[in-house]
Amino acid sequence: MSFTFYDTHCHFDFPPFTGDEAHSLELAAEAGVRKIIVPAVEAGRFDRVLALAQNYPALYAAIGMHPIVIQKHDEAGLAALEEHLRQKPEKLIAIGEIGLDLYMEEPQFDRQAFILSEQLKLAKRYDLPVILHSRRTHDKLALHLKRHNLPRTGVVHGFAGSLQQAERFIAMGYRIGVGGTITYPRASKTRDVMARLPLSSLLLETDAPDMPLNGQQGQPNRPERAANVFESLCELRAEPPEIIANTLKNNADELFTF
Repeated sequence: MSFTFYDTHCHFDFPPFTGDEAHSLELAAEAGVRKIIVPAVEAGRFDRVLALAQNYPALYAAIGMHPIVIQKHDEAGLAALEEHLRQKPEKLIAIGEIGLDLYMEEPQFDRQAFILSEQLKLAKRYDLPVILHSRRTHDKLALHLKRHNLPRTGVVHGFAGSLQQAERFIAMGYRIGVGGTITYPRASKTRDVMARLPLSSLLLETDAPDMPLNGQQGQPNRPERAANVFESLCELRAEPPEIIANTLKNNADELFTF
């Protein structure tokens, strides 16, 4: 039985996809991956991500300012973000990748929190969902989300926190991104969380070219491998594969306006 998948998080504006877009999309389609959301990480990449979405039917854009490159963000970047949102490009469907990160050296956390807060305000103003990054910051992120109370909510992508942290996000209306971490047998905590959360709260993603799957360490991740993440999820869940596939697709359709 063949299924339809959406990769709700793929950095398709980076190598190895750059210059190989058409072939990469063919491979994804062969694996059943029909739609791919491409989140930008900084203002300098907004135009490229939007152009990809315009040029390829399977691609959809999210634009935002990622905490991992906090040193690149400034007021001009926020102004550029709002200008793009004001213009309402047809296939711009979310603000992302945005969030908080305490894993890196010199996180400039107060600056991160300011940049995140400004982007959450824009998400509320322009009625768009958010694609959220969080490493070692789930509780802090939850406080930001509670304070801003977005009507369209969003997804906490690449989730690797506790069951209680996931349930807190879900209680606020957020989805949880399921990626390649669950393909690693040693990732028992994350695998257990994804087995126990409501299926209605989950979204499928790869984070390609990052987050390689088990057995593919050292290789760039790719959007077609969303199908492999799905297979691992099916091993963890009690529901039949067709129910899992249809629910994952419906969850994405509910959150994003494709």
